[in-house]
This record gives sequence, structure tokens and C-alpha cells, in this order.
Amino acid sequence: MERFRLSEMAFQGGQNLDIDRGAFNAQQSGMMKPPRFLLRGFRRPSDVALTALGHLERQTLEEIWRRGETSVRDIFVSFEKRIAYTTVMTTLDRLYKKGLLSRRKDGRAFLYSAMVTSEEFEQRIAEDVIDGLLGQNSEGVEPILACIVDTISDNDRELLNELDRLIKQKRRELGQED
Repeated sequence: MERFRLSEMAFQGGQNLDIDRGAFNAQQSGMMKPPRFLLRGFRRPSDVALTALGHLERQTLEEIWRRGETSVRDIFVSFEKRIAYTTVMTTLDRLYKKGLLSRRKDGRAFLYSAMVTSEEFEQRIAEDVIDGLLGQNSEGVEPILACIVDTISDNDRELLNELDRLIKQKRRELGQED
């Protein structure tokens, strides 16, 4: 498959694009949809969720979601003592300082609990990704929204119906009936 690269100067975002030349030429002649390409340096939302926290932070947070309120020792034991106790303590403190955990003193130790559910955490990451895509101004938003709708409709008609339902629900909440 022949591929070509658009230079950084051809793409204002400063990223390289790989495009399938055959699909590009076929699209130009009106035969098919535009080609899909990989934007170097862009991460998918699922990748962002995985990298928003370090690996150990993510494992620790998942363990707290599973257990509820817990101590450093409980997490240390749940990791089968493969990680130093002080590393677990530092990881919990970092998650606390990031606002993902609350803690309370219990004797000489702290007990930690999650400030957000796993669903809320994923939702906040998704919101951050969307905010990054849409930016602060309305210029250029329409092509992004059109792309989202096209991608959804290509993959799942039921998901497109769900998107329509959510839009109608949000309009009702905002008092903007159709």
C-alpha cells in the first residue's frame, strides 16, 4: 500500500499525517469516504485514561474502588508485598494530593477512600479530551462534531440514536425544546 506524508507545514497543528494514497485518490474521484489517518502525537481517550495516572497509581486507585476505605497496610498486603511499603504510602499520598483520595487519621495511620467513582473518573477524562478537541472558541467546532457523528453512525446506528436522545434530553433540561 503506497503511503505519503503531509509535512508539518501542511498541517498547522505541527503534526505529521500518514495517509493511504490509494484511498486518498479514490476519495478525490468521488468513489469513497476520505481515508483514515493517524495523527502522530494524538492519543485516543482510552490511552489518555490509562496515562492520566502512573501505572501504580492506577492500580492503587482501582484497589481502593474495589475495597472502599482502606489503609496503607491493606493496599500493601493486596499487592502481595511486591512493592515496598513506603512506595505504597507515597503513591496514596500522591493520589490524595491530586484530589482523587480523601484520608482521615485513625490512630497513627491514615485511612484512604476514593473521592470519585471509577465512572466519574472516566467521565472527567472524557470531558477533558472533548474540551481539548473543541477548545475555548466555537470556530472549527462544526467539523469536529460532524466527524463525531460520522464516526458514531459508521460504527453503530443504535449509538447514533442514543446520541440523538441525549441531545434532546439536554435541550429539554436547558429549556430549548426542538
